[in-house]
Amino acid sequence: SMSHSQRLIEKAEEYQKLYWDTLHTDVVPFWSKFSPDNEYGGYFTCLDTKGTVFDTDKFIWLQAREVWMFAKLFNVTLDGSEMNDKKQEWLKLAKLGATFLQDHAKDENGHFYFSVDRMGNPLVAPYSIFSDCFAAMAFAQYYKASSEEWAKDLAIATFENIEKRKSNPKGKWTKGTGHRAFGSMAVPMIDINLCLEMEEAIPSLDINHRIDANIDTVFKIFLDERGFLRENVAGKSDKFDTNDTFDGRLVMPGHTIEALWFIMDTVAKKNRSPEILKKCTDSILKTLEFGWDQKFGGIFYFMDALNKPPQQLEWDQKLWWVHLETLVALSLAFSLEIRGEVREKIAEWYLKVHEWSWARFSDPQNGEWFGYLNRRGEVLLELKGGKWKGFFHVPRAMLLCHQNFAKIVQQTKS
Repeated sequence: SMSHSQRLIEKAEEYQKLYWDTLHTDVVPFWSKFSPDNEYGGYFTCLDTKGTVFDTDKFIWLQAREVWMFAKLFNVTLDGSEMNDKKQEWLKLAKLGATFLQDHAKDENGHFYFSVDRMGNPLVAPYSIFSDCFAAMAFAQYYKASSEEWAKDLAIATFENIEKRKSNPKGKWTKGTGHRAFGSMAVPMIDINLCLEMEEAIPSLDINHRIDANIDTVFKIFLDERGFLRENVAGKSDKFDTNDTFDGRLVMPGHTIEALWFIMDTVAKKNRSPEILKKCTDSILKTLEFGWDQKFGGIFYFMDALNKPPQQLEWDQKLWWVHLETLVALSLAFSLEIRGEVREKIAEWYLKVHEWSWARFSDPQNGEWFGYLNRRGEVLLELKGGKWKGFFHVPRAMLLCHQNFAKIVQQTKS
């Protein structure tokens, strides 16, 4: 019988095409058509099954991610390629969001609000550093596409702001008293991706030390001995035990896997130690073993490291981004991994997650992917976009999986 690795290699060309076609004939047209707000600028992200807008507020994470995605599509599409005629449309759509963010999204200190209304009036204070992170990425990618200097300046200013806020990511907006302060894995994780993005768009930035420090932090502080990452860990001097608290026991398999592929991507692009790659691959496989629902299939959203009842009531939902980031991670790992028996495990998991996800999230009838399934894998919310789902995880995963399979096809030929 054929090994899993052989089967994946045999399907690589088919998958390479599947991801490309889905991106360009389904996902991008869906958002290009239904999302732009041509009257006030920016984008609508709350889109029902067929793309009808059901809420007009603008969530800055999602506005920024959409700018980033359209600019990214522009930047990776070669002049003269089959998609060349689309490039100017994508640049125009990126500009629609970039200028909206520039005009409406930040307070007098340059921090980005969490949300604004349709016209751009601020609704929710800039309580989180993540709005800033996605804005910096958006302006950097938009600068690369448009060569507009203001975007470069704003990207750098925001990037520097983040460095200042990093030790206290929610600043004066935390609800906590400060008595119990966790380190959050999300901070080094997003910073790794942010640094790589910034450097790619603005090569003059020196971010190497910042990347290495972040990778170090993820493995030294957040890696559980069973291979997955903890979301929150108590500092050495803290008087409480991580395992005694809901937050300390929290594991998000999808978040772990996304963080690990960020690190793998960095190691591959910047020639860091191959030992780090092995560590990432091993952790991804262990996380899948821990996070996979043995009864209904799919990957759990929130888990408790000690198998106590999770705090989050939606712990057992199956989310689009969790499964897509896993497909990105596994296809990337397969293209980088050289240990034969590990390749075999990666291929087995890739095929299993691919089959489960494509059969349930994808909506070929109306386009795009559903975001939220119940534990049994049935559609829970009839939406294609909302407050947390925008033009980001689906198209980014389609683009990256396409690239990863293109690389696997090349490797097989050579």
